[in-house]
Amino acid sequence: MRISSLVSWSLAAVSAWAADSNEDYKSIALRTHSLSQPYLDSDMQSRWYDFGGDTIIRTDHYIRLTADRPSQTGWIFSRVPLTATNWQIEVEFKIHGKNTLFGDGFAMWLTKERGQQGPVFGSVDKFEGLGIFFDTYRNNRPGVAFPFVMAMVGDGKTTYDKGSDGKANELAGCSARGIRGAGVPTMFRLTYFQDKSLKLELQYKTEGEWVHCFETTEPPTLPPAAYLGFSAETGELSDNHDIISVAVSSLYEPQSGDKATPGNRASKSSHRLGSTKAKKSGSWLWFFTKIFLVILAVGGGYFGYTAWRANKRSHRF
Repeated sequence: MRISSLVSWSLAAVSAWAADSNEDYKSIALRTHSLSQPYLDSDMQSRWYDFGGDTIIRTDHYIRLTADRPSQTGWIFSRVPLTATNWQIEVEFKIHGKNTLFGDGFAMWLTKERGQQGPVFGSVDKFEGLGIFFDTYRNNRPGVAFPFVMAMVGDGKTTYDKGSDGKANELAGCSARGIRGAGVPTMFRLTYFQDKSLKLELQYKTEGEWVHCFETTEPPTLPPAAYLGFSAETGELSDNHDIISVAVSSLYEPQSGDKATPGNRASKSSHRLGSTKAKKSGSWLWFFTKIFLVILAVGGGYFGYTAWRANKRSHRF
């Protein structure tokens, strides 16, 4: 082995270890809240979700909350609540239709209520929890490009400001022109760290490229047990609102000798993201220890290689 090859290998190892040291958390997939084809079991029912309204499930393609027809409302809600402290929800969806004018949009919910039809993107008003709205039709909100994506935290008493497209209720949001009828799979990824942040990313411009929509510095307080759901509605204008897949994960900070329990509402504060100073110091100490060991390996390899070359030369005479 040449010294240059050994050095290259060592540098690659250091880079890999450095990347690994930046992983502050791990994830556990939650089957109870995830959806993928064929969506239904052999009895044509979903074990983990209920659905209603005008929702149609085509097992080889999509869950269609509304078809491209006027005055439709559809929903799908989890049967068990999401109780993870830190979580990530990644959803592939599709908004499309044949009309030049279209509406109204769809929503993702994490609420105390479940499976109730209503006037807010197909679900109930005065909800308690979190709503993420993908609004494709402008009612009365000048200066904002549509489609518009926004988050609202409901207290169970406040009415959604439908006339102004939620302007009075907005926690955070962004314009997402091109999200309807995009040429790549459209997705959103919502990540929540209790007491730390709520972040939304979108994929609709280029496959594999996530566009930052928003990130709150003061995350909302959500119900300790909230049902995950999706709903959509059409009025005089319409669109197909499809859910293709849902992947939900519980996020946790790995601890030595500690086993994570998916769906646990983190009775242990050590499972919250945001490392303590002691842990950060330990991580850096371990990182530099690894570098030191690599240097020792390189040095040992070099001296061993030198000795081998000297010994080989001596055998020639």
